[in-house]
Amino acid sequence: MKPDHYCIALAAGLSLVTAVHAEEPWPERVYNPSPLEDDVILPLPCGGAMAFRRVHVPVDSPLDDFPVRVGQDGTGWGYVEQSRPAFISGSFSGEDPGPSRHYLLAKYELTELQYQALMAEECPTPSNRRRLPRVELSWFEAMRLSDAYNLWLRDQAPDALPREDGALGFLRLPTEVEWEFAARGGLEVGTAEYRDTRYPMPEGLNAHEWFAGAQSSNGRLQLAGLLAPNPLGLHDMLGNATEMMFEPFRLNKLDRQHGQAGGFVVRGGSYLTPREDLRSALRGEEPYYASKAHNRGRATGLRLALVAPTLTSRERIATIEENWAALGQGEEELDGSPGTVAQLAELASDVEDDALQEQLQSLERQLRASNQRQEEARDQAIRASLNLGAFLCTKLEDDGVFFDFLADNYRLNCEGDNPDASCAMRETRLAEQEQRLQGLSRYYASSLVESATLYGSDAIARQVEVFGEILSRNPQLSGLGPYLQTYWQHQHQYLEDQRITAEAWLESCKAMANS
Repeated sequence: MKPDHYCIALAAGLSLVTAVHAEEPWPERVYNPSPLEDDVILPLPCGGAMAFRRVHVPVDSPLDDFPVRVGQDGTGWGYVEQSRPAFISGSFSGEDPGPSRHYLLAKYELTELQYQALMAEECPTPSNRRRLPRVELSWFEAMRLSDAYNLWLRDQAPDALPREDGALGFLRLPTEVEWEFAARGGLEVGTAEYRDTRYPMPEGLNAHEWFAGAQSSNGRLQLAGLLAPNPLGLHDMLGNATEMMFEPFRLNKLDRQHGQAGGFVVRGGSYLTPREDLRSALRGEEPYYASKAHNRGRATGLRLALVAPTLTSRERIATIEENWAALGQGEEELDGSPGTVAQLAELASDVEDDALQEQLQSLERQLRASNQRQEEARDQAIRASLNLGAFLCTKLEDDGVFFDFLADNYRLNCEGDNPDASCAMRETRLAEQEQRLQGLSRYYASSLVESATLYGSDAIARQVEVFGEILSRNPQLSGLGPYLQTYWQHQHQYLEDQRITAEAWLESCKAMANS
């Protein structure tokens, strides 16, 4: 659904709310105190609303996912937080061409006002004091609240919900990977910033998050959205109220999660968390039950996610089945014969011994999984090579333009009848810059040729789209996009004619200064 469609849906939803409850729409300041142009707004009962932010993932088809890291090494809580690989995808397709899907996450923690609009018998009066996050909720109350919201939207404002392949989206608590990917800044930050202890905070921690101590929360829960957001526009991700996750808690067992599922997971820390403990990897376990009742932590609140079903239609299922069948199949042999996976499958189908057939099928599955891991590692390596190539193109531009500047000054001051006294120094600098530029140009050409030879046109072309999407989402890196396309043009030209035209590639990168 396009942004303007969301606005139309909001208007329709709010008019329905007003008609049913005879309530005036809430002032924006009580549900979205820091509005952004691309916020997604869903209506609530009683004339209310809830703001969401899109979290983009650079994938295309429903079976695609994107590799990320979650957790943090060196925190002293390795059995809870040690870094491990994970994968993420989005529920909703992007409107623009290219690899982009997204899910949505509430912009603020659920407030007392929003809770009462959904769960109280009478509509609450909108006020700033009700902007405090709703805490002391049990996990089961969070389930009831999300269920009530989903049923109300489907009954009163179904057009306000985004759809995927015709299926209505729905609200639930976020998964840990959804939450942590968003808390770290998602695609809006670079790789190093993503892996840092906290998302980038230009104004410092005090300007972004509430934590324990007189210099911050002073032991009190604070109004939602008072401080600056993270790079995705999400407020209070690492403080104020601790947030419940959808799935149960598991310990970290080096490269995997432990087999026992315990209580529910809480993330993000709260106004009671010491400053030094506030981090994106912070996670804990809360029991579902206290001694005689549901467990309700005094700092435990929630933030809703907006997602969609996976198996939305017969056509979607057919697409997933087709994509799944192609996973990990590997390449054909050089002589055009089927690859090893296909040969194993054919061999297994011809075997009459059930035990042997099961062994061969197990080998086939293991080989496919191994191939899939290798393909994912290859794709990451290709994106790294594209990043390097685009960066080198910017360096060719800078060094090439500087060389032209030195050459122009040398001609102006040293090639006439009255050469400047500094000509010897100018000539030396010009020669040094020319040598530096030639070395850089050779490195650019070598990297380009090695990557092209190693990965091939089709694999690189797919990752150009993915990496271009990643760059477009990061404000600090979006300027690298044109250099990526220039690098890919050079690489594609080489793959077609096998000619190394380093001088032409240099001039092409230099020309970016005037584009």
